[in-house]
Amino acid sequence: MNEKNDGFPEMEYLGNNDFMPVDSWRILRIMAEFVESFEAMGRMPELVAVFGSARTAEDAPDADAARRVGKLLVEAGYGVITGGGPGIMGAANRGAFEAGGRSVGLNIELPMEQHPNKFQTDSLSFHYFFVRKVCFLKYSTAIIVFPGGFGTLDELCEVLTMTQTRKINPVPVILVGKEFWNGFLHWMKQILVGEGMISENDLGLFHLVDSADEAVEYLKMCHRYGHRGTVRVD
Repeated sequence: MNEKNDGFPEMEYLGNNDFMPVDSWRILRIMAEFVESFEAMGRMPELVAVFGSARTAEDAPDADAARRVGKLLVEAGYGVITGGGPGIMGAANRGAFEAGGRSVGLNIELPMEQHPNKFQTDSLSFHYFFVRKVCFLKYSTAIIVFPGGFGTLDELCEVLTMTQTRKINPVPVILVGKEFWNGFLHWMKQILVGEGMISENDLGLFHLVDSADEAVEYLKMCHRYGHRGTVRVD
């Protein structure tokens, strides 16, 4: 890089080459991740995705709830799919694993806390976040979201956006933990709805509960009536 007179770095460009060899190899790597993951995931039973923080302590109440969710999902005939890391993900995988069910981890290398947990019956490894996201959306019949940070919010908003824009079929999206989510949902209602950024109906794309048992019961109710999306329960 060269320094401009104003002190900001200036990138050195390689001319007008429209086709760079490194990009073509990257495309092949992306295709390989899609093919490998689709082949593996296509053989799975009905799966429910569990999202949440990788930084949650093993003895935290949220981790206990996620572990119970994993157990209850297996008892209800579902498998569990998480990001494969520790915290909430590890707890949900553990609950499913200990209950003798399918416990899937879609692992990705991160510079900080991510490392595969030991409670996975099936483990896939990804280099690209977007390929991993496609697998979550394609192979999950419901989404259960525990408290988490940027990654969890990104996953939640991705699902809501894809559902809102009808790019995917609607599935139950269940938020666990009223104390954690109430502030976020209040902001959505007051600011996003209030300023016309989203519609009032968009608040029906998810359902808020306060326990693992409530989450799984609500999910079972949605699927019992053949409704793959969320239903409003007053």
